[in-house]
Amino acid sequence: MTGMQDSQENRNLTYEEAAGELEKAIAVLEKGDLPLEESIQVFEKAIGLVRLCNMKLDEIEKKITILVEGKDGVRETDFEPDAG
Repeated sequence: MTGMQDSQENRNLTYEEAAGELEKAIAVLEKGDLPLEESIQVFEKAIGLVRLCNMKLDEIEKKITILVEGKDGVRETDFEPDAG
């Protein structure tokens, strides 16, 4: 599979799927069992997955910003998770 095919297939992944694939790639690289060429291929795939995750997070951030906008413009508030 070429890098371009990997890139196109990765775009169809959800954030969770991409993060899971990234975790698998990291685990493979951390083992250190692959020859150099294969390690580089896995590393390149991992970089693509990181970029995809960042892109998806940026998209989500934009959606959240739109949802938070009120008639008075954007309100910035501190995030406070529910205590529970």
